[in-house]
Amino acid sequence: MRVVAFRHVPFEDVGLIHASLKERGLSVEFADLYHEGAALPDVSSAAGLIFMGGPMSANDDAPYLRQELRLIREAVARAQPVLGVCLGAQLIAKALGAKVYRNPVKEIGWFDIHLTDAARQDALFAGLEDSETVFQWHGETFDLPAGAAWLAWSDGCRNQAFRVAANVYGLQFHLEVTPEMIADWCTQDANCGDVRELTSPIDPHRNTTHLAGLSRVVFGRWCALLT
Repeated sequence: MRVVAFRHVPFEDVGLIHASLKERGLSVEFADLYHEGAALPDVSSAAGLIFMGGPMSANDDAPYLRQELRLIREAVARAQPVLGVCLGAQLIAKALGAKVYRNPVKEIGWFDIHLTDAARQDALFAGLEDSETVFQWHGETFDLPAGAAWLAWSDGCRNQAFRVAANVYGLQFHLEVTPEMIADWCTQDANCGDVRELTSPIDPHRNTTHLAGLSRVVFGRWCALLT
């Protein structure tokens, strides 16, 4: 079985998600539609779809983003599992009719998120601590799609995670990152404006050991929905 992962820039890969996929015998096929002329894999036969992050906006009028919005709507209509991370979560929200817009503050670095009552009964988040320190890198946020379950919030951004139906998840935060990924993001030209705004450097290692364990639980549970 395989999943199709949509990347938007070369440096925002699936990271720790790959380990959870491998543990369950799932392979990953990448769809880099931001490359002109890139071929679209057969998504209808995939066990699930993953939409990763990127420095662009879900509101950008780019052909590949319009295509991904259509693919998300089609996947949800056929009850196919979908996971969106950061930009990917915003794309899911937008595809399902919700607004994406600038958040009052940028969250870049390590921030606490807090689980809602709905999360305590959720297939991915049940049994986790009420608050967790996770990695963030975003300046936009979204409203919840109609009928979505609200799963997590932070002091700076109300909508940090949501679920649509039983198997479509949007996560505003990054559980997939390794210290190497964080350090690399800080050097990327596309992120240099954000980095200049920081009042102190990001420590790539601050919480990554705990984050890796959290990643294995959450992504492992999402992968269990595929098999």
